[in-house]
Amino acid sequence: MQLTATDHEALRAVRSRGRRLSERRWRRIRILELLDRGWKLSQTATAVGTYPREVRRVGWRYLELGLEAALTDDPRPKPAKLLDANQQAAIVAMVCGPPPPGHARWTVVLTATEAQQRGVVHKVGRETIRRLFVSHALKPWREKNVVRAAAQPGVPAADGSGTGSAEPTVG
Repeated sequence: MQLTATDHEALRAVRSRGRRLSERRWRRIRILELLDRGWKLSQTATAVGTYPREVRRVGWRYLELGLEAALTDDPRPKPAKLLDANQQAAIVAMVCGPPPPGHARWTVVLTATEAQQRGVVHKVGRETIRRLFVSHALKPWREKNVVRAAAQPGVPAADGSGTGSAEPTVG
């Protein structure tokens, strides 16, 4: 593999930046330089301290996509969401209601098992439920955090001091 004159200049310019480069980028620059000198994959890998597979991948990326692609990483795919919007809404609604009989309040583990038993989701883990609670600012294990069906009706007082009564007071 031979680097073009413009790629030699580009590598020299990148190297002149000094310490601002990541270790991966330094390693890829060195791989390209050694391959340009005619070194074999295994020799280059040993000299750089990596595997021949990485050397081969950097060389292929240079030949197929150019210098910049050889020096950078492939974009990494994002994992698929574990719960869709309907499932999230169903779990939040379930937690906003009273806990099942025999339980004083909702917990992360209880929510996960109840969501599976009620058929909201096929399978869900504790961490997924915990993240759902965090994203919705829910803390169902605290008594006064979740709107419950048994909440007392009332309108906040005009001065913001608690709830006012439904009937006006005569003073």
